Amino acid sequence: MTSARLVRQEHAGIAVWTAPELRTEGVTIAFSERGGGRSERPYESLNLAAHVGDDPEAVDQNRTLFLDALVLGEFAPRLVTAEQVHGDHVAIVGSRIAGSGAFASSGRPAVAATDALVTRVPGIPLMLLFADCVPVVLVAPGPCVAVAHAGWRGALAGIAGKTASVLAAEAGCATNQVSAYIGAHIGACHYEVGDEILSQFVNAFGTFARADSGGLDLGRVVAMSLNQAGVDPCAIASLGTCTAETTDRFFSYRAEAGLTGRHCALACILPPSS
Repeated sequence: MTSARLVRQEHAGIAVWTAPELRTEGVTIAFSERGGGRSERPYESLNLAAHVGDDPEAVDQNRTLFLDALVLGEFAPRLVTAEQVHGDHVAIVGSRIAGSGAFASSGRPAVAATDALVTRVPGIPLMLLFADCVPVVLVAPGPCVAVAHAGWRGALAGIAGKTASVLAAEAGCATNQVSAYIGAHIGACHYEVGDEILSQFVNAFGTFARADSGGLDLGRVVAMSLNQAGVDPCAIASLGTCTAETTDRFFSYRAEAGLTGRHCALACILPPSS
């Protein structure tokens, strides 16, 4: 796999962070921003989540706009989302469950009680949703792709590293062949947690889990979880943006008092003809 890096692209007012070179390997990945959508306050404007109280029709329009910006519009009916529960369950996605949670207004429900999705099937976009938690996209040879959602509970349970291991097993490769991409998430300077929780992270991942500010550094914890699973540090690209400081571009549950939309992390294997 090529070295991990992220660049910002914009199409018709929809901004995404992606790794363009992956298209030569038959993969599209993306982290969305919040602009260019159809949702009204407090979800303005590219809210992609069906569970936050937004108009389902607006959510479906936003998903269409986002997929179109990635030239993935034809796969919209096969989009897979999950009922994220801040756990560490990793689901393997095959053709049988393609389309689960694709539409907010109708259709099949999202994959139940799951915080990471893995697939090796072309034409099934995997999408998870975020507003401070850490978004992780993983790519392995084959190709094979995964998306993981790491809140503090999932991060403590090592969901990032667990997903990398499941992905590698599905792809039939070693974890040191996996590339990782980490999207915008809340920074340690805005993420204070109780001493009991922080001590659990220090015990599991070392003292660097506690930032100089005293907050929990979820981004570093996720990177360490990937390293512990065998992912090369040089194969990890991180956007390095704090959602709580950039609510003009990303949603932040903490900074917006719990009433806001969700941006996403997405991965899709392209069919050979794409």
